[in-house]
Amino acid sequence: MANDRLVCRECHRVVDPDANQCPSCGSTSLSEDWAGYVVIAHPETSMIAEEMEVTEAGAYALKVR
Repeated sequence: MANDRLVCRECHRVVDPDANQCPSCGSTSLSEDWAGYVVIAHPETSMIAEEMEVTEAGAYALKVR
């Protein structure tokens, strides 16, 4: 996935490039400057989701500036 998408600075959720706010946490602090990408399908059994404190399935950035 190219960095044509935005990422929420609060929860690291990858959102559509035309979004005004994060659909997960409602934050309006979105960034175009991010790196790394992980898709979490089953957050309830994922060690990565636990480490990232993710409770919702979806795509997340590993690093957001």
